[in-house]
This record gives sequence, structure tokens and C-alpha cells, in this order.
Amino acid sequence: MKKLLAAALLLCAFCCPAAYAEPAEPAGDDAAAVAQIDTLVKAFQAAIVARDRTALEAMFLPADNSWLAVASDGIRLKPGQPRVRPSTYLKFTEFVGTSKLPVEERFHNVRIHSNGSIGTVYFDFEFIEDGKVNNKGAESWHLVKTEGGWKISSMVYSIG
Repeated sequence: MKKLLAAALLLCAFCCPAAYAEPAEPAGDDAAAVAQIDTLVKAFQAAIVARDRTALEAMFLPADNSWLAVASDGIRLKPGQPRVRPSTYLKFTEFVGTSKLPVEERFHNVRIHSNGSIGTVYFDFEFIEDGKVNNKGAESWHLVKTEGGWKISSMVYSIG
């Protein structure tokens, strides 16, 4: 009986190797891509302070882009106001570019991951207008490497 059980187990191991295979290690981050994305993150912050609408717009894919603001749990919404609000990067760049007051976005705990073709950035932020925190929360970007360098393809952030 033991020989029959051992033979059956051995046969199973040869017939179904994928079922017993060790999972593949996840691919590591591409260090050069992470450094390039980090440069983009810093340029984004600098463009806000400079109120440089053109520079900000150049950091986004011009089409097939999404931008979402999500109200945090503690935020009181007006009746009928949706928790998730779509917008566009063009509205944001217009706001920054035409602001009469100084604006800045500070990033904390920045985490960047990339395989060299796509990337993600996740961080905590504070958006400052005229020296006062106007909004704070978490923000996440999806990025793609284009012929013209890294571009933000989507952005989601919380309103806190």
C-alpha cells in the first residue's frame, strides 16, 4: 500500500508540476526608472510653486487620462455631493497657473515603484495656498514611459 501511495504521489508530481511549483519572485524595481520618476515628482512640486501651467501640463498624457478626488471618511459632504469627484489635469493646471496667491504641494513618505515601462508613486501630501494648508491626504499616480519621457496617466487623491 505504501508503494502504491508513493507511486501515485510521484506520478502526481510529474503530471502536475505547476501545482507544486514555488511562486516566482516579483520583479524588482528598475533603479534608473525610479530615479527618473523621482525627478518628475520634484519637477511637479517645483512647477506648482512657480505656477508654471505649461510645465505641469507637459507632465501628463494629453489624452486617455483620469483625475479623481475622493472625500475622506471624516469629510462632511453637502447633500447630493458625490464622494468621488472626477476632474482633469487641465483644470488643476489652470488653477495653479492663474492663482494670485502662492501655492505649493508638499510630499511626505514618497514611494516609487517601476519596472522601466510603467510606474506608480504614492505619498502623503499637504496642498498649501497662501501659506495655509488647504487640503491634505494621500495621493497616487500611475505613470507610463513615452517616447518623450515619463508622463502621468492618472491621479487619485483624497480630500481630507
